[in-house]
Amino acid sequence: MNATHNSDAAILLAGQQTLALEAQALKSLGEQLDDAFVNAVRVILACHGRVVVCGLGKTGHVARKLAATLASTGTPALFMHAAEALHGDLGMLTANDVLVALSHSGSGHELLMILPSAQRLKVPVIAMTGHPDSDLAKLADIHLHVRVKQEACPLNLAPTTSTTAALALGDALAVATLQARGFNQEDFARAHPGGALGRRLITRVRDVMRHGTALPTVTEDASVAQALMEISKKGMGMTAVVDHHGRAMGIFTDGDLRRLIEAQGDIRQVPIKSGMSPSPQHISPDVLAVQAASIMDERRISQLLVADEAGLLVGALHMHDLMTAKVI
Repeated sequence: MNATHNSDAAILLAGQQTLALEAQALKSLGEQLDDAFVNAVRVILACHGRVVVCGLGKTGHVARKLAATLASTGTPALFMHAAEALHGDLGMLTANDVLVALSHSGSGHELLMILPSAQRLKVPVIAMTGHPDSDLAKLADIHLHVRVKQEACPLNLAPTTSTTAALALGDALAVATLQARGFNQEDFARAHPGGALGRRLITRVRDVMRHGTALPTVTEDASVAQALMEISKKGMGMTAVVDHHGRAMGIFTDGDLRRLIEAQGDIRQVPIKSGMSPSPQHISPDVLAVQAASIMDERRISQLLVADEAGLLVGALHMHDLMTAKVI
């Protein structure tokens, strides 16, 4: 091993040169986008089936990522391995689909052998290659040119800059499609229910609130002592005070308790109506939980009552409930 190439400076320089080469390639790729890109988006938008993305080797990994990105942003898509397609997986391609074929050389025989089947089904073919004069580019209905001047590999052999360019062009295709489709945050959340954004955009107050026997409540004729027992039992640091119809008349929190002790000393026989905070803030159970978190943060409170349209108490939220649900 050449010691000069193994020095700290050489290692750092190699990393910097790689990033510079790939950044320049992406800049050039953006400048050469033309009507073919627009036509590709139009074909995908008109697809009544799925976008079947196909590739092999390094571009196969890029193709798999493109299929996943399309699927998660409103365009039904799947990945088909070019080699496996020749041994049965081609059966996943239907007449309602669009085929996106990735190959830097555009001459891989596996992809070329797939095209006759796609043509018999009259499936539109979008090719992404680095060679517009290749067989794949010529046989495709739409060709997206992913030419790069130089691989980042110093031998100019290992796919590096070319795969970065293909990956970026795939992202551009997916983003342009989702924007044209009008795909929004709510759509994204439905496709990502297990993610943080999905939880924030899907989780409602009713999904995380305490209710039933877990909801601390006392009636308006209760004493402070009875309220303290309810607070201790339910572990929310507060209790709601309701009238005999179940409407929230007030809330009694740890803070209210401290203020009451300072003002009156012995509070055992004090009625809860004298110590509660009247007309408490409440929220609908159908509101997004993240909105409840925003209200609690704005008002600097840790608990929030939940009432239905008739004003009846149906639940309560603690900031810890939102944290546990990973809404915040």
